[in-house]
Amino acid sequence: MSLNGKFITFEGIDGAGKSTHIAALTERLRARGADVLNTREPGGTPLAEQLRELFLHKPMDGLTEALLVFAGRRDHRMTVIEPALAAGRTVLCDRFADATFAYQGHGRGMDLAVLTQLEQWVLAGRQPDLTLWFDLPAETAAQRRASARTPDRLEQLDLDFFERVRAGYAARCAQFPERFARIEAQGDIAQVWSRVEAVLEQRGW
Repeated sequence: MSLNGKFITFEGIDGAGKSTHIAALTERLRARGADVLNTREPGGTPLAEQLRELFLHKPMDGLTEALLVFAGRRDHRMTVIEPALAAGRTVLCDRFADATFAYQGHGRGMDLAVLTQLEQWVLAGRQPDLTLWFDLPAETAAQRRASARTPDRLEQLDLDFFERVRAGYAARCAQFPERFARIEAQGDIAQVWSRVEAVLEQRGW
């Protein structure tokens, strides 16, 4: 099956290994002739990248976080994602709307109905064709982050917050089983990548 015009998102708590496997999938798809666009959220456009800097480094409450990311997401969807998909490109995105439900909804305790309304307004039905959820215990993810980089504002939050975020991803996975694929993110890079490849093969991709 061709991946032309497919939209694949990568989700998981910080430290779960998404970025490594986005790069690997990009290489795999380009080797097979796909025209791949890599993008990310928060971010993906000049405007959304400015909002990302505010989001990651300025103190704010959960609703402000959600409004900022959905504002950036609207610009990202309209100016980058939709045109790329219309042109037949394969879009790989590091986080999308599921992250807001996991982080601001379950992590921050925001009303999920409010987030659902924002999602409907901003996405107008646009959902990924496939969401790869890299699932990892919060403690393991924290150990990985500590050895890799200086934490941003959200990464400094405690393990309980990240376990709530993990539970939020599990809830989204249960809600949208047709597009979600849970990837066990424990193990070395080769082991996790083999699980990603198994998902793609199951879908004929």
